[in-house]
Amino acid sequence: MKIACLPGDGIGPEIMAEALRVLAALELPVEVVHGDVGGAAYHRHGHPLPPETLALAQGADALLFGAVGDPTCDNLERHLRPEQAILGLRSALGLFANLRPAKMFAGLEDLSALRPEVAGAIDLLIIRELNGDVYFGEKAIRRLDDGRRQGFDLMSYAEDEVRRIAHVGFRAAQGRSGKLCSVDKANVLETSQLWRDVVIEVAAEYPDVALTHMYVDNAAMQLVRDPGQFDVIVTGNLFGDILSDQASMCVGSIGLLASAALGERQMAHGTLGLFEPIHGSAPDIAGTGRANPMAMILSLAMLLRHALGQEDAATRIEAAVAVTLADGIKGGDLGGTAGTVAIGDAVLARL
Repeated sequence: MKIACLPGDGIGPEIMAEALRVLAALELPVEVVHGDVGGAAYHRHGHPLPPETLALAQGADALLFGAVGDPTCDNLERHLRPEQAILGLRSALGLFANLRPAKMFAGLEDLSALRPEVAGAIDLLIIRELNGDVYFGEKAIRRLDDGRRQGFDLMSYAEDEVRRIAHVGFRAAQGRSGKLCSVDKANVLETSQLWRDVVIEVAAEYPDVALTHMYVDNAAMQLVRDPGQFDVIVTGNLFGDILSDQASMCVGSIGLLASAALGERQMAHGTLGLFEPIHGSAPDIAGTGRANPMAMILSLAMLLRHALGQEDAATRIEAAVAVTLADGIKGGDLGGTAGTVAIGDAVLARL
């Protein structure tokens, strides 16, 4: 089994090093190959996603991704900026389903902006469609006949795009508690009406899953009012972007949350995917040894589960992280003092 390791920029290499220490300790039959992405790739190769990195990714069973973002690249043309690396990989590999779990770790309830008894009930999975919606529709700033400027972004979904992400949502619900909430804005948007119609059609294939629907504004409210009611949420690109970030802060820190971007390509042991922490490259603390590697380590757990079929190893990692936190070993983002390597040491000791 081959893992393409793409550390990227900022704190990416530091947190990636800790995840690879955990992977080595598991002694699994895997080969790790390394490539440059983001600003690091631009400075070395002149492009954020050089051909050699793309070829490496296409030949792997899974991608473990650190972070991209480099202030020295902010004034480059858009197609050369570090963030284009992640968009290019999603497009080239057909990664359309973003899985973002949000779960409150025991002992961290007081770190949430919600009341501890409310935050303690959070254990949900948001599934966001990645390849459609306003992010990929026709867009421009144009000049109207009267001289005014007008910006527009086309929101659209074809029914097959909705159908394939709906299947991902239903299958995920089958593996959890059997509840799926589809989030849309069907009372206003025709795109959402199609979304809802197709999700209902797909539901007929999953009689063991209880399907509900919720407008996105209500979903945002319910995530802070009663997040424990949710198990699996499936939604479009724009709504999923907003709700998943909201959910991350409900559990206290964006530094604890992993994510997966999956496609339709089935490998020998699972589904081809890209696995990364949802936080950014944090250039302000890069090189200081203060970055929290837990989200990166938990991303490795998701990779082992979804791409390589190593459920036992994934569960061991998640348990080791949970016990580390319960023992009071926390990074600065959680109000603690433990550094990057110290957190890695603690997780390894508990593994």
